[in-house]
Amino acid sequence: RPWSQRLGAFVVDTFTRMVAAVIDQLPNLITLAMILFVTRAVAAAIAAWFRAVERGDLSVSWLDPIAALAARRLAVLAIWLFALTVAYPYVPGASTDAFKGVSVFVGLIVSLGSAGVVGQIMSGLFMTFNRALRPGDVVHVGDIHGVVKKLGVVSVTVSTRTQEEVTIPNAVVVSGAIKNYSRGHRATVVLSTSVTIGYDTPWRQVRAMLLLAASRAQGILAEPAPTVHETALKDFYIEYELVAHGDVAVSRPELLSRLHEQILDVFNEHGVQIMSPNFEGQPEQPAIVHPSKWFAEPAAKRDVP
Repeated sequence: RPWSQRLGAFVVDTFTRMVAAVIDQLPNLITLAMILFVTRAVAAAIAAWFRAVERGDLSVSWLDPIAALAARRLAVLAIWLFALTVAYPYVPGASTDAFKGVSVFVGLIVSLGSAGVVGQIMSGLFMTFNRALRPGDVVHVGDIHGVVKKLGVVSVTVSTRTQEEVTIPNAVVVSGAIKNYSRGHRATVVLSTSVTIGYDTPWRQVRAMLLLAASRAQGILAEPAPTVHETALKDFYIEYELVAHGDVAVSRPELLSRLHEQILDVFNEHGVQIMSPNFEGQPEQPAIVHPSKWFAEPAAKRDVP
């Protein structure tokens, strides 16, 4: 009986103290509820504004629709972090040593485990706000050439011409050179190729032949017009560069292949020798392929465009 009386008194006392503690924390709980309500309302309003920019319903000069997605996430995260900072003192037990110790331990674990992830996220934000890459761009990153399919939080997904999807960490993309063949011409793909022709061929003729090859190549656009530049005067030949724009519906390697085919045909038609690879002596006859031999076995005219 004495044990049961003491146990009953203990239970009643504990329950009483718990009820008293809850009553004492009611102002803090009400404050937390108000902070939660206000934060959700502000975050929803900010997110709605950024979504309008993403959809194109709202135009802002300093923010494009692609960057609006990352900006929305950052803004919402900042709002909730600020709300958490404000609400922390009102959390029951926040001032106890146990709560502080657990907070420090969790913060240390997160800091050590997320160092690499934070680096990837920061690299992704740099690319997004710097506008280095956009979905649909034709790019060359390291040894990977293809079309950007997705800009993720920690990686970039590129689809190659062999339909392989390559995932590249953001830090790797930022640390190297990025060749973007779509920048400045969102509706076209920029193509560039070079040929080396001897000094015995007039440069005006070479220019005309390169432009003719570009006009014949399927998928090469007439506007913007292709251009030719004499980029170097070498010991044995002149180096010419042809710059053209292709249809985005065709892969860049395919467009380059078509352009090279037409360049070979045009130069063969006009009896002009392409001086690559290097040679030691001038041949008696130009090193060209006569049109009568273009479809020598096993090639067939019906199989070759």
